[in-house]
Amino acid sequence: MRTVEKVKLTRSSGNVFRDLGFSGDEAEYLKLRAELMVNLQKVIAARGLKQAEAADLLGVTQPRVSDLMRGRIDLFSIDTLIDMLAHLGIRVKLVLHPRRRRAGAESPLRHHRSISRAQRA
Repeated sequence: MRTVEKVKLTRSSGNVFRDLGFSGDEAEYLKLRAELMVNLQKVIAARGLKQAEAADLLGVTQPRVSDLMRGRIDLFSIDTLIDMLAHLGIRVKLVLHPRRRRAGAESPLRHHRSISRAQRA
């Protein structure tokens, strides 16, 4: 007879860094860097570039490309990753979304409008 263990599942927030305990702002920053890094890795792999070839195209050293391909996210800023993508002819488009409000939180726009009305009086 088999014993079935119950496994407790926790719903993800949609951001693995947030789930790992990083603050909201830091988690968003890390998520963006990770997405840029993964896309850069995919472009290099899709083009079949060796690390030395990628280094020449990116204007960096081969060890720097090695760090990139090994996912050393701590060594790359958002600006650096965007610059590297640009060197490969990839344009980055940033899409902004308002943060989801917590229940009961007042909208900053609603607050701004109420101030404007009060100032008109």
